[in-house]
Amino acid sequence: SRPAHTYGRLLGYKLKYGRTDGKHYEEMDINPLEDHTSVSNLDRGTRYEFRLSGRNALGWGQEFVAYFDTPEGVPTAPPQNLSHNLQSPTTVVISWDPPLAQYRNGKILYYGVEFHKALEMKTPERNTTATRLVYSSLDENTEYAYRIRAYTSRGPGPYSREVPVHTPGDVPTAPTNVQAMATSETTVEVWWDEVPYFLDILGYKVLYSLTTIEDLDKWNEKEVPLTWSAELTGLDTHAMYAIRVAAATRQGLGRLSELITVRVTPTDVPMHLRAQDVTTHSMLLTWKPPTKLDAVMYKISYSAHKEFYDSHGVLQELPLPAKSELQPATITELKVDNLMPFTSYQVNITAIPQDESFRPPAKITVTTAMAAPKPMVKPDSYGVHNNMEISVVLPQASEEYGPISHYFLVVVPDQFASKEPDDFSIEELTATRPDETGPYVAAKFLRRSMPEKFNLGDGKMHLGFVNRHLLHGVKYRVFVRAVVDTPHKSLYTSSPFSDSLSLDMAAAPGHPVVVGSGGMWDKTDRPDISEIDGSAEEAGVIWIVAPVLLLLIIITFVVVLVLLRRRRQLAKQPAGETTMKLLMNVQDREMVAHPTDPVEIRRMNYQTPAMLSHPPIPVSELANHIDRLKTNDNMLFSQYYESIEPGQQFTWENSNLEINKPKNRYANVIAYDHSRVILQPLDGIPGSDYINANYCDGYRRPKAYIATQGPLPETFGDFWRMVWEQRSATIVMMTKLEERTRIKCDQYWPNRGTETYGVMYVSFADIVELAGYCIRTFYLQRVGFPEKREVRQFQFTAWPDHGVPDHPTSFLMFLRRVQAMNPMDMGPIIVHCSAGVGRTGCFVVIDSMLERLKHETTVDIYGHVTCLRAQRNYMVQTEDQYVFTHDSVLEAVIAGGTEVPARSLYTHIQQLLQVIHGEGCTGMELEFKKLSIINGKSIKFVSANLPVNKFKNRLMNILPYESTRVCLQPIRGVDGSDYINANYIDGYRDKNAYIATQGPLAETTEDFWRMLWEHNCNIIVMLTKLKELGREKCHQYWPNERSQRYLYYVVDPITEYNMPQYILREFKVTDARDGQSRTIRQFHFTDWPEQGVPKSGEGFIEFIGQVHKTKEQFGQEGPITVHCSAGVGRSGVFITLSIVLERMQFEGVVDIFQSIRILRTQRPGMVQTEDQYQFCYRAALEYLGSFDNYAN
Repeated sequence: SRPAHTYGRLLGYKLKYGRTDGKHYEEMDINPLEDHTSVSNLDRGTRYEFRLSGRNALGWGQEFVAYFDTPEGVPTAPPQNLSHNLQSPTTVVISWDPPLAQYRNGKILYYGVEFHKALEMKTPERNTTATRLVYSSLDENTEYAYRIRAYTSRGPGPYSREVPVHTPGDVPTAPTNVQAMATSETTVEVWWDEVPYFLDILGYKVLYSLTTIEDLDKWNEKEVPLTWSAELTGLDTHAMYAIRVAAATRQGLGRLSELITVRVTPTDVPMHLRAQDVTTHSMLLTWKPPTKLDAVMYKISYSAHKEFYDSHGVLQELPLPAKSELQPATITELKVDNLMPFTSYQVNITAIPQDESFRPPAKITVTTAMAAPKPMVKPDSYGVHNNMEISVVLPQASEEYGPISHYFLVVVPDQFASKEPDDFSIEELTATRPDETGPYVAAKFLRRSMPEKFNLGDGKMHLGFVNRHLLHGVKYRVFVRAVVDTPHKSLYTSSPFSDSLSLDMAAAPGHPVVVGSGGMWDKTDRPDISEIDGSAEEAGVIWIVAPVLLLLIIITFVVVLVLLRRRRQLAKQPAGETTMKLLMNVQDREMVAHPTDPVEIRRMNYQTPAMLSHPPIPVSELANHIDRLKTNDNMLFSQYYESIEPGQQFTWENSNLEINKPKNRYANVIAYDHSRVILQPLDGIPGSDYINANYCDGYRRPKAYIATQGPLPETFGDFWRMVWEQRSATIVMMTKLEERTRIKCDQYWPNRGTETYGVMYVSFADIVELAGYCIRTFYLQRVGFPEKREVRQFQFTAWPDHGVPDHPTSFLMFLRRVQAMNPMDMGPIIVHCSAGVGRTGCFVVIDSMLERLKHETTVDIYGHVTCLRAQRNYMVQTEDQYVFTHDSVLEAVIAGGTEVPARSLYTHIQQLLQVIHGEGCTGMELEFKKLSIINGKSIKFVSANLPVNKFKNRLMNILPYESTRVCLQPIRGVDGSDYINANYIDGYRDKNAYIATQGPLAETTEDFWRMLWEHNCNIIVMLTKLKELGREKCHQYWPNERSQRYLYYVVDPITEYNMPQYILREFKVTDARDGQSRTIRQFHFTDWPEQGVPKSGEGFIEFIGQVHKTKEQFGQEGPITVHCSAGVGRSGVFITLSIVLERMQFEGVVDIFQSIRILRTQRPGMVQTEDQYQFCYRAALEYLGSFDNYAN
């Protein structure tokens, strides 16, 4: 009806309408004389919003809003993204997604699933309201098929395509005689008879659940190696659990055992097992008798496996054999002696019944106390260096009795060396003022930074201690003190005194002695010191010292004058002049300190000689600068790193409070008071404002990061409170939970559901696991508050347990993903490793420098590390890490920004094909050339160059890197039998997803089949013909018609399919030693031209999709083996596109350059020619057009 008041002539109506669950609205203009209209092409079963307004001469009036529901219809499309997974050989779980919203035509009430044997009639549907269904009790080694359709209130929609499922047949039998018994109020011991010999068994999986349900994914699970028992922990007291056991292989689980149940109430094991009075060499074990079992005696056993670094820095393993003894049932305590310090013992106490039948033990882990390190050898000397310093050789201590925190190098003038080195207290050693004579600490070194050789008297600062200049005519003795990393007491061992040292000794080898007159003589011509009278010696000292002092005074005066003049000039500059400088070109602007960057501000306000002598480096000079630092085995890098101020002059009183000490993971890694993160105190809980965390500055962003330690169980609640209070949306985790059997960080997040940590609820939402890192998503909520926030944790898993990554490319891709997903309007990025200083410092520095590169043409790694160390101690903890930060920034400079959104790929390629002014080549050519600039540690070929292996390489310039090469199981008595020219290559989601190898030679065909079998490869991708251009490119390594034996393996051709662009061959491969068989499929792509690359990428993309679909369809875990002739060119293209297309699908971005760069750190020369490089770009662009086909 017309508006009641039109306020003038009604000119027309406008009708806007759209789905209430969408954002798009259609608009219709309606004649002002009409009072109705028809709307067509609406979706069924959908609520629509209609908005009608009228217009007069002044404009549109108020809208009338109405809602209408269209009648439902049947779905017009099937469910999408069908997938299945074998939970066991006879159980499959099927999952799917609803049809797309525009095809549902109403509310989906349920789904109908038709599941049947492939060759039998269709079976009745099973209906479910979920998007997941489990089928159990299937037949082994049988083909099944399923299809699914969706139902609305009006009926069913169309079926999906039929999907095949194959249940395996060759699987391990079920474990027998499975038994279980509670060993405490939260633990159960399960044991079974081992499965008879089956080659592929990797271990066992124990499934347990409070409720017996068909879906095995809803059961808890515990994986154990090849053993016959497992301990289940964290169970509910007095609850009843169902348990099943199966052997595990690379293909999945074997047959499940019969179900048993157990109640978590200990009745037959000793109770309340405790260790008291634990010292370095003993412990007192106490326990209570079992509640029901009438024990006749107890068996006490204990064992340990110890790893430590010896005095040469070599990792030693010391297995301590198990010891056991029997005690009568009347004894319930035992003193155990002769233990080793700092060793974790696994203690088991078993109650033995009258019939001596098996009972599980009560268990406890006891770590003995740390002790002072074993005695060290005394320091030695090389002689005098530059007539001013003495070169000394420093011993290290073994960590057998506890981890070393740091070392002190102590210098004692001869007249003070009247007592043993261990008798000098640290207070006494730090009390000697610089102008006094007495014992002093010349240097402090962290445990892994202890040099073998050190120049005494160089005047430099070493972690807060000055290496004082030595005096002529004074004799010194030195010793090294190793301090154990223990929080509450001082444990150390000092080496014996060195022999007497003085500047009047002979020169070090290769260093002539400087004479006062300026001449030189070699140490062999040096006269006897006793013949030089005192006055001559004093004169010589004056001739040396006086010019040096005069030079120092002049330098100091000039520096002060320059700084004063600079400050006055800055003060006199009018506002307009400063503004003009900001508008200058980039090169001119570099000369002006940016007032918003914390590092530049520090350089202006806290200028030190070290900062002054290490200015920012122009980007154009960075590569040469790093090359110079790396000469002579990184000698200049060492000097630069050692000269960085440790920043230890700040207080850390809060970290030292007794109530806070247990919250520090490492006693020597503390939080400075001035920069620490202060939590909101909790009522009535002293110390609740403390967490071992500090604010750290980024480029032009104060407090851009929070650096913290890996949370401890007692600090989980504090950690999540910090995330909440700081409004942080991103956590960066730079460590694994455990590395080399040492706990680096405790798991502070839930794997499923919701956990409560103090006053915070943390709910698990999602996990994306990729080859080098994983992303977890959580929802965070404070107890008693309705607000929920999304927090993402990025865990970098590719950092090696020792040292730093060989190449920075993977780390830079991780860092860019973090920045791309971090919301700009949220709080600081929280970064932690274990201590929160080493890898954490690397992340902060590199991220800050990458941001700086967007705005400036210099980098300032030295300045930024100096700035960070004034905010948290030890940031960038090792020299290796300091070198890695430089390599990473250089890599970013070399590579530039090569990641582009998929939607911009066409424009990006067009730009790359343009000739660059001044370069004389296209951007594509230049980018390809940059691929060969490998920055990072040098990569070595070892096994490939052995004489016994050289004939196995098709080309001598294409060899496998030692670090990633595929190793075969050695054949006894055959040298080199572990070698094949092949490398593991990481995929987008999985490490070692591919094996890239050369086309087999006649001599290496047996090795090729060995590799496929031993490394569980079920798919081969072949990208070459046997002969091309009249030359052999690959030996025919497979039989055509009848079976053939290659060493242990009989290869039987089953079938061959000739497809338009490739041939699919299937082989049955049998190990003649035990009769086991597998199916291996070979995809032989035949459309690659003998010269150049395919004209179109479409066929090759379809081929890649078919290979990966087959892998998913048959659920095979092993890597895909890819080969052409040399195993780098076409093979590199296949793997590159596999990774790039999957990343494009999940992230919506493309980075051909970085993807290939990572491949080239795993195998040399991947993507060999510029044609192949350009083909990768073209194929990726063509893939965008077929995205939906590939995705489904």
